[in-house]
Amino acid sequence: MTSAQEPPDDEITAELERYSRVAVTGGSGFVGRHLVSALAARHGDVVALDVAPPPVPHPRRTQTRHVDLRDAQAVEAAVADADLVIHLAGNASGTVSVERPRFDFETNAVATFNLCEALTKSGVARLVYLSSAMVYGVPQVAPLPETHPVAPFLPYASSKLAGEHAVIGFCHAFGLEATIGRAFTLYGPGEKPQIAGGEVSQFLRWHLRGRPIHAAGDPDRKTRDFCHVEDLVQGLLLLAVRGRSGEVYNIGSGTETSLRELAHVIETVTGEPARLVSDGTVTEDTYRMVADITKLGGLGYRPRIPLLDGVRNLADALGDRPELPGVDTIFRAEQRLAASSGRA
Repeated sequence: MTSAQEPPDDEITAELERYSRVAVTGGSGFVGRHLVSALAARHGDVVALDVAPPPVPHPRRTQTRHVDLRDAQAVEAAVADADLVIHLAGNASGTVSVERPRFDFETNAVATFNLCEALTKSGVARLVYLSSAMVYGVPQVAPLPETHPVAPFLPYASSKLAGEHAVIGFCHAFGLEATIGRAFTLYGPGEKPQIAGGEVSQFLRWHLRGRPIHAAGDPDRKTRDFCHVEDLVQGLLLLAVRGRSGEVYNIGSGTETSLRELAHVIETVTGEPARLVSDGTVTEDTYRMVADITKLGGLGYRPRIPLLDGVRNLADALGDRPELPGVDTIFRAEQRLAASSGRA
């Protein structure tokens, strides 16, 4: 039964009808494919924008447009006929941001500026920007409210915060209607193991292949808010139809889970003991990080997929021989050599 405050899917669908065309940047990516599918089921006119084609075709009637958001003129042409844009595109890897900081800043901060400028010129009705909880830096409290200070310590988090500042600046100076969502640790089917750094996917892939699980930092003191991608999509849709312009909202599960507890969940799901190995040389993100989702809850958000169910479904989707993780946890440039040596 749906609670009085939780809008049923048909209510969200009805509220989306006020937009004639919805565009999703990064539509070929992990989150983008889930969001495009959800929108296609609720809206008749969806456009997926990306520099790369989707690994599998988008739902029928979905348009696909090639666009590099670093090209301001191309962005302006690509979004001119949309009146709702949900902006997911950009680098999503902290490790990549350390290895390629200019690429990270251009694809996150500059691309977001270009998009805001283009939307201001075209008169687009609304923008939803997906940022990251990494902008908070080291949490001072748990759970984390949106009012927590921002103090990023990775180029990735800095570039996402710069994107937020661009969005807010265009809201105030040009009247752009825009809302920001800060995602916590995501997981779900469809992540690329070459770039996915979230613990759920990495831990499960190692475990299903009979390998030890590598935990960066203290597995008991390091906690995360693991949010299933379908819950993230629910949050983004609510921001599109109900989020207040100029406001920031956390999108997570609201549940705190340590890395050791995650390993126990994986054991429960697979019926096989997990071999958890802690890497004490990487400690920058050994802290508690869990979302206070009260603010988003006021719009009707309710996480629907418990971690146990989400991990079970992901294990089924990965099968017995998933591709192993292909990205290390890197916070400083000098860690690259050490990480490469440790995997040899």
